[in-house]
Amino acid sequence: MDAQTSGHDGTAGRYARQMLLRGFGVEGQSRLASSHAMIIGAGALGCPAADLLVRAGVGRVSLVDRDVVELSNLQRQTLFDERDARERAPKAEAAARRLRSVNSGVRVEPIVEHFSPENAERLLRPHPRPGVVLDCTDNFATRYLINDVCVKVGVPLVYAGAVASSGVAMTIVPKSVPNAGERATACLRCVFPEPPASAPTCDTAGIFAPVSSIVASVQASEAIKVLLGRLDLLSNTLLSMDLWTNERRRISLSDARREDCPCCGRGEFEFLAGRGSQDARTMCGRGAVQVAGHAPVDLRALAARLRSVAEVHQSEDHLTATLDVTSGKGGAGAGEGARDGVSRFELTVFADGRAIVGGTTDPGIARSVYARFIGL
Repeated sequence: MDAQTSGHDGTAGRYARQMLLRGFGVEGQSRLASSHAMIIGAGALGCPAADLLVRAGVGRVSLVDRDVVELSNLQRQTLFDERDARERAPKAEAAARRLRSVNSGVRVEPIVEHFSPENAERLLRPHPRPGVVLDCTDNFATRYLINDVCVKVGVPLVYAGAVASSGVAMTIVPKSVPNAGERATACLRCVFPEPPASAPTCDTAGIFAPVSSIVASVQASEAIKVLLGRLDLLSNTLLSMDLWTNERRRISLSDARREDCPCCGRGEFEFLAGRGSQDARTMCGRGAVQVAGHAPVDLRALAARLRSVAEVHQSEDHLTATLDVTSGKGGAGAGEGARDGVSRFELTVFADGRAIVGGTTDPGIARSVYARFIGL
């Protein structure tokens, strides 16, 4: 019996109610304790999903997120508080700090990176490799990328999305998963062959917090089943709901797997090869644009340089700066909140060279700010 089930840390009985469930017991709890879940996106879906998995005693939880906490996140992103927003803490690190205080027996691993074609396989091939991935992201390019890499590497994937008052969820068991056999399911591209040309986002349609919590709970439930080895209990359906209109439905996916699917059928991993990737991407709900860096940045040197023109706060792995920029000829361009020819930008720069430019949703303006203050 391991530390989690024996309760040597003074929390004897922590999992007692869970272990009473049929299919759990000491054996099931021990299996969870030796398992690894990776959550991509520590936002409205990732926060409650991570909280449930850590409280359930999943032994290792990896959190991948590129963003920092803002005040507008607190309406729905349940692992953060006002201090995190004031300090613009990286979401993965702030979430990990909170989760460790909930369950010190779980190894919580924050990964402050943008999940991209360049690092996707590297992140999914650590030792041990995750037993399940939860897609808690907010854009279709990344969702299709996650689908590609999970099919290629052979890791079950629990996909979900939430916007306005509606949510969707489906569980994917690629045929490349060891011992998947007849439990193999359709992948994301079997069901949705191409990303939509346009779709509502939380920027345009808002987000009703209860729907993200419910969908994340479905994700966590499916992930726990996967980690327990109970593929027979997975829901081979596409769940959709609208909490505002009280509509719910499940669409069977039992016949949805396609032999001619570009991803799981033909093994053509287009998104992993870079399709849909961008060097500048508008971030949902942030009024900000992420600009990809092409080389590491010396944060100490950059902070020293920026202090002559901005208020700068620096930590070990990122810095933040508030910049007032004059627009017009030779300027960086006008942000949405420009007044009297002056635009204010909130710049967050990470050690890998990636930056989040707040104060605009225009990728061109964000690139210009990046080039002017960080360099090409």
